[in-house]
Amino acid sequence: MALSVGQIVDGVVSNVLKFGAFVDLGDNKSGLVHISEISQDYIENVSDILKKGQKVKVKIISLDDHGKIALSMKQAEEKKKKPVEVDFSNKDKDMSFEDKLSKFLKDSNEKLEKARSRENFKMSNRSRNR
Repeated sequence: MALSVGQIVDGVVSNVLKFGAFVDLGDNKSGLVHISEISQDYIENVSDILKKGQKVKVKIISLDDHGKIALSMKQAEEKKKKPVEVDFSNKDKDMSFEDKLSKFLKDSNEKLEKARSRENFKMSNRSRNR
């Protein structure tokens, strides 16, 4: 089987190391999944995620002239779209533009005041600890 960049293939983890894992792709070919290419989430220990003999789906991200194959598990995953939250309640539907603007300004001022009070609290604690 000829491998090409961008191809998604199935493999089996053959060795787990601190910096990633080697994956057997069949036909006496294997590649490395670097720790940064295993998951979208932070990974402290590769062995917490991958085990020897585990079947994985990987994407080939590079092939070099020396036979090294770089793989990615996170790029092989389908991107999950976050659902867009839409407020279908019509509570502001009957408000005039001026009323909406007034409500927006009131909400903004409240948020700004809360942020200022948090910052003032932090500053007062810093000066007391000196």
